[in-house]
Amino acid sequence: MHREEKSGTTENSEKDYCRNCGQLNQVKRIDGTYILSELGSIFNFEKGILFTVKELLIRPGKNIRIFILKDRNRLTKPVLYVVVCSLFYTLLQSFLRFEDGYVNYSFQEGEASTTEFLFTWISSNYGYANLLMALFIALWLRLMFRKIRFNMFEILILLCFVMGTGMLIFSIIGVLDSLVSVQILDKGFFLGFVYTAWAIGQFFDRTKFLSYVKAFFAYMLGVFTFSLCVVVIGQTFDRLL
Repeated sequence: MHREEKSGTTENSEKDYCRNCGQLNQVKRIDGTYILSELGSIFNFEKGILFTVKELLIRPGKNIRIFILKDRNRLTKPVLYVVVCSLFYTLLQSFLRFEDGYVNYSFQEGEASTTEFLFTWISSNYGYANLLMALFIALWLRLMFRKIRFNMFEILILLCFVMGTGMLIFSIIGVLDSLVSVQILDKGFFLGFVYTAWAIGQFFDRTKFLSYVKAFFAYMLGVFTFSLCVVVIGQTFDRLL
């Protein structure tokens, strides 16, 4: 009797799964429990964004090296990470209205151009803008650290993690700037740049001071050439029209 019940249970469980791929034949419906579990998987303290933020603030170079060379499941996926962090910054900036100084370009009074439109788009879409800017920074890093064998794609992964964390630092400084009467936003952005140089330098060679210097200049040159490219594209487009 028990054997028949056990056999029947086994047969029913086998019917729930596809024989070819092993997936459930019928997935559960999406409900509130499913949404909460998905959010929990993103923001959990073991392998989610909060854990990634903690590790990147304490040991950025070591953790990113481990992700690239050994373990791809320990940290949040890099593209998702930089987009979520940038979105968090954009939402805070829109809500608190603190002055945006991350990528800034001064326009002449009454000027309405493609360049202005492009920089306005960048200010509103830091997630995508960071990915584009990372291409320019990666080129400078590849040039300055050409003796170290990391390809462009691996350097882009590094920048996704580092720039995402930098956006969180900018977010915290922006919140503090909106709460106190003293303007600290400009100093906060400098702190974010210092973190970026420190994290990148630690990734390439944490034992050499020159690594941090080259990382800082590569980052600044990347931001500058990205901004310059936007200006050139905008002015060229206006002249063609």
